[in-house]
Amino acid sequence: QVQLKESGPGLVKPSQTLSLTCTVSGGSITTNYYYWSWIRQPPGKGLEWMGAINFSGSTFYSPSLKSRTSISRDTSKNQFTLQLSSVTPEDTAVYYCARDHSNTLDFASWGQGTQVTVSS
Repeated sequence: QVQLKESGPGLVKPSQTLSLTCTVSGGSITTNYYYWSWIRQPPGKGLEWMGAINFSGSTFYSPSLKSRTSISRDTSKNQFTLQLSSVTPEDTAVYYCARDHSNTLDFASWGQGTQVTVSS
């Protein structure tokens, strides 16, 4: 059974870059045909898909966040990372990593989530 766990700073200053890592256990991030996503939920709002990296290393981004988002991976550590640049208080949210098969956006496996607050 695959498990995902987010890690990273809980507080980021405005204009800085938010960096989070998702560590995966119980399955390889290179296994066909899984997609590994970042999803966030601002306080009082719904879930927002941010982007994904797939089993072959291809990346996909939400159009609304594409200019500020970068997703990469380290296959030796079985991890994938999120970088969100030029953050503002509106980027305050619980950030989740999740897995789906074949880019269906039907996420069967989720991390527990990590709170990130953007504040000076």
